Amino acid sequence: MKNSLLLGVFLFISLSIQSQDWLTDLDEAKALASQNNQNIILVFKGSDWCAPCIKLDREVLSTEYFRSYAKDHFVLLEADFPKRKKNALPDDLQKKNNKLAARYNKRGVFPFVVVLSKDGKVLGETGYFKTTPEAYISHLESFKG
Repeated sequence: MKNSLLLGVFLFISLSIQSQDWLTDLDEAKALASQNNQNIILVFKGSDWCAPCIKLDREVLSTEYFRSYAKDHFVLLEADFPKRKKNALPDDLQKKNNKLAARYNKRGVFPFVVVLSKDGKVLGETGYFKTTPEAYISHLESFKG
C-alpha cells in the first residue's frame, strides 16, 4: 500500500515536470520570462467555438514536439474566451483575459498568437495556418529579431 502511494506521487510529479502548463496571469508570465530570459507566447482562443483555435491547439500547441520545445524556450500564456455557459471562466479570470484582449487583441481576432518580450513588449503577431509544429516554432522564433 505504501509503495503504491509513493509510486502514484512520483508519477504525478514526473508528469507535472515534463510539460509546461499554460499560465493565465500576465504578471506571473513576465516574472517567469525574466527569470528564465525567455519570450512569452500569448494565445487568444475560443476553446469551445473557434474551429481554427481548436486546429491550432490540436495540430501545433498540444503536440509533444511543441510542448517539449516550449518548455525550454518560451513562457506560455493563454487567454480563453469560451462561449458555452458550461465552459464559463471564473469572473476573476475572465476579467484578466478581457484586460489582455484590451491591450494585445483590440481587433478581437481568434486565434491570435502574440510573441512578447519578457517585459511584455510585442515582438510579433500571427494566427493559425496549416503547418507542422517545427515550422510554427520557426515562425514564432523569427519574431525575436
